[in-house]
Amino acid sequence: QVQLVESGGGSVQAGGSLRLSCVASGYDYSTSCMGWFRQAPGKEREGVAAFYPRGGGTAYAGSVKGRFTISQDNAKNTLYLQMNSLKPEDTAMYYCAATSGSGCMTLVPTRFPYWGQGTQVTVSS
Repeated sequence: QVQLVESGGGSVQAGGSLRLSCVASGYDYSTSCMGWFRQAPGKEREGVAAFYPRGGGTAYAGSVKGRFTISQDNAKNTLYLQMNSLKPEDTAMYYCAATSGSGCMTLVPTRFPYWGQGTQVTVSS
């Protein structure tokens, strides 16, 4: 059974930083693509960043490029999202997701069958 467990969310002021973590179990972490998504109240879920272990490829949404960094620790089966220079518009529930299929670098939520429960990030101005 695939399990993804996020942590690290919280409340920060604009300009601050947070690091989200996602521990994965129950599937082949080293060959699957993983990503971070977010959903704000009243808005659709959107892709934030993706990481493809084979070759270390990454993809970022334009709104976070240069501020967020996705990375992984294979030994710990953990995916990270380092978020710097946070803005109020980054406020959302953040989800970790995984897929062994294709198209993960498109950051389209429907490409990812496995999801965590989410962790809340709130950025105040």
